[in-house]
Amino acid sequence: MMTSLFDPMKLGAIEIANRVVMAPLTRNRAMEDVPTDLHVEYYRQRATAGLIITEATQISPEGKGYAWTPGIYSDAQVEGWKKVTDAVHSVGGKIVLQLWHVGRISHTSLQEGGKAPVAPSAIQAEGVQTFDGEQMVQVSTPRALEAPELQRIVKDFAQAAANARAAGFDGVEVHAANGYLIDQFLKDGPNKRDDHYGGSLENRARLLGEVLDAVVAEWDAGHVGLRLSPFSGANGAEDSDPKGLAEFLVDFVSGRGLAYLHMVEGQTGGARDAQGLTPEILSDLKARFDGPWMGNNGYDRELAMERVENGETDAVAFGRPFIANPDLVLRLREGAELAEGDPATYYGGGREGYTDYPFLRDEAA
Repeated sequence: MMTSLFDPMKLGAIEIANRVVMAPLTRNRAMEDVPTDLHVEYYRQRATAGLIITEATQISPEGKGYAWTPGIYSDAQVEGWKKVTDAVHSVGGKIVLQLWHVGRISHTSLQEGGKAPVAPSAIQAEGVQTFDGEQMVQVSTPRALEAPELQRIVKDFAQAAANARAAGFDGVEVHAANGYLIDQFLKDGPNKRDDHYGGSLENRARLLGEVLDAVVAEWDAGHVGLRLSPFSGANGAEDSDPKGLAEFLVDFVSGRGLAYLHMVEGQTGGARDAQGLTPEILSDLKARFDGPWMGNNGYDRELAMERVENGETDAVAFGRPFIANPDLVLRLREGAELAEGDPATYYGGGREGYTDYPFLRDEAA
């Protein structure tokens, strides 16, 4: 029997009611870096998704790169997220927390004591900006991490996973994509190290492996997903051989029993055929992975349904459509028109453009 986008499945230990996933969406509503009642309502509204992946959430103060993004390292943050998970679970939803360290995509004004952000190498992400709470600013030049410091970061990821579990999440997703810290180590553009964390593919993937091992040890593999973007140059993180990197990484993370692999298929928010990615290469990558594959990037209803039915992906992560369509699953199922979001309210602000988008039918119906 043909598999449908709306069929249930298991992502590792996580049972989901359908294969429509809400992708991580940074919305900059955590004014004190703590989730609020607005977050509770926002995620509850979207809980008909088979799985919600939260906005990227910093594992430590050092991991912060944008104003008003939430963390998962303090008691207050754990308590704030607990209200979110309780609300999502109260209406039958499933939700995992995306664990984030931005690395060099930060500014001194966002770092404790005005320190420089950290990165594999002291190379600024040229032309990349962040929001400092008042305006868009060029990200700061980072300092290169010393090798012994990396174990501190690994421990921060593990503690963040423990905190996510305490907050009632159904799992966590390790963010190793889109030009943030782990992706900076993976790609030879931002990683110019000459120690055992740089150079060869094995060395560049070392930090990722250590983080995955630590997070899995803190919870278990069936509750841990992973996001990768080998073909994306997001935030200035380029690699000289994206296909070789992609093949190595898929092989590297197979066999670990992860809940899923969340793959940005192409350029983040851009072309699906970026950096020479073809349908054939993508098919080969999926075949190399031994667990559930979650596709992300440029999916609409037709493409999502077709690729799931053809076995080309197991689940589909939708980003921006979930902003203006809290009931996206219903709209996709019925082929209803999708509402358009207002980009002016995507980042920062309050309820407007966040929790006030209409439902196709009254929520209580």
